[in-house]
Amino acid sequence: MGKVIAIANQKGGVGKTTTAINLAASLAIEEKLVLLVDADPQANATSGVGFSRIEKRKSLYDVIIGRSKIKEVIQPTELPLLMVLPSDRNLAGAEVELVEIEDREYVLKKAIDVVKREYDFIIIDCPPSLGLLTINSLTAADSLLVPIQCEYFALEGVTELFDTLAKLRRALNPNLAIEGLLLTMYDERTNLSAAVAKDLRDFYGDQVFKTVIPRNVRLAEAPSYGKPIILYDIRSKGAESYIQLAKEILNHDQKSIG
Repeated sequence: MGKVIAIANQKGGVGKTTTAINLAASLAIEEKLVLLVDADPQANATSGVGFSRIEKRKSLYDVIIGRSKIKEVIQPTELPLLMVLPSDRNLAGAEVELVEIEDREYVLKKAIDVVKREYDFIIIDCPPSLGLLTINSLTAADSLLVPIQCEYFALEGVTELFDTLAKLRRALNPNLAIEGLLLTMYDERTNLSAAVAKDLRDFYGDQVFKTVIPRNVRLAEAPSYGKPIILYDIRSKGAESYIQLAKEILNHDQKSIG
């Protein structure tokens, strides 16, 4: 049975989609079969693995409104073990249409459950908000990974997200675990990055990943070429960091099983 990891933070610009794309790709090169679910109407995860955002194709929107089965919409990518459930701008309308649907918080979970046994990991890229698409993603997930930019207000944002998480656990998904907090855009040359990292580790302890994602030009360039960083420049610091993150998650899962 596949493990479903939602990648979410209500703040934008924290490296959420970058993490979704590159963690999914890094797990795939660790010989895990991975499905990347793009639940963000901006469709950046879709374009980040090589698909045009304006090309006409079925998307997660068609699955959510019941027009298509999930298996009809999933697409292969350049990496043999990485598949994608694409998004497009129509998904923005799903927020409105979901309001009228019975058990609206469980629509994505029901769709993912159909294919969950076929994958080792399912990675969901959530929108940068706490609307119905993100609630659907967190209801469908086994665990939550939170990317956190190394900046002054980071701790405050995490506290708000954890408050929301506690409410969601009580109401919809009592088994939702914390996969971990991931420090992104880490700049080892600044005191601020080190200070934010120390504060988060002091406060959240082992819930913060040992791996940190650095500020990296190659990592920023890769999406414009429609490639995960491991296909764009596998020798870059960004690629090394996401490969290390994938290994950390795999090691954590093995310890949990053991």
